[in-house]
Amino acid sequence: MSESFLTAAFLSISGGLQDAYTYICRGEVFANAQTGNIVLLSQSLVERKWSTVIHYLIPLGFFAMGIVVAEGIRQKYKNVQRIHWRQLVLLMEMLLLLVVGFLPTACNLLANAMVSFACAMQVQTFRKVNGYAFASTMCIGNIRSGMESLCVYGKTKDKEKLYKAGHYLGIIGMFAVGAAVGGHLILLLHERTIWVSCGLLFVGFLLMFIKEELEEHPRILEEEQEIRKNIQNIREEAKEVENIIKEDLKK
Repeated sequence: MSESFLTAAFLSISGGLQDAYTYICRGEVFANAQTGNIVLLSQSLVERKWSTVIHYLIPLGFFAMGIVVAEGIRQKYKNVQRIHWRQLVLLMEMLLLLVVGFLPTACNLLANAMVSFACAMQVQTFRKVNGYAFASTMCIGNIRSGMESLCVYGKTKDKEKLYKAGHYLGIIGMFAVGAAVGGHLILLLHERTIWVSCGLLFVGFLLMFIKEELEEHPRILEEEQEIRKNIQNIREEAKEVENIIKEDLKK
């Protein structure tokens, strides 16, 4: 379930909202798109604006640390049975974003660092949607993969490629929705807008229990397989009856 399109959709909406939040509400810093921060950091270095350098350097550093922590959680808790290690990452991310909502604008540097840290954990933890590599907190890779799949479909008419492209375009659309909603809610909720992202992540957290229920109750899967087998038998019997009828008509 952690790789389902539904889970990826909620994570992508949250990712778009986080980027809009830090840029509009927290001093024009990108929480997810660290490339933009590097560009602005480099410009500040050339202009010797040292306070601005720190403004962009700290989120970059915390983003890097977020990846390290997410990977550490995966290695330590990947064999835990009661809860999936990805759910632990989401719990930590929600806690961080909950705290960010309480921070005033005077603490924008800390707020951006915490959001960047949370975003890094998310992008490191959730990297596939239905088997396709994707990112829930940025769009450049999704755009490339989506357009590539469309080009291949245009040449081969392979519906699998069209299906793949649809996944990427859908994720990009969800990210855009999150950014739009975040930009609008900032006018109403201000710093607390990030709590909406917590709610979206909580939905993703709950969705992941669906797979756990199937694993804890294998009888559900057995019954499903039995139903599929019965349907297949009915189809085969129907074909045999159809063939008998055709032979009788010929006589």
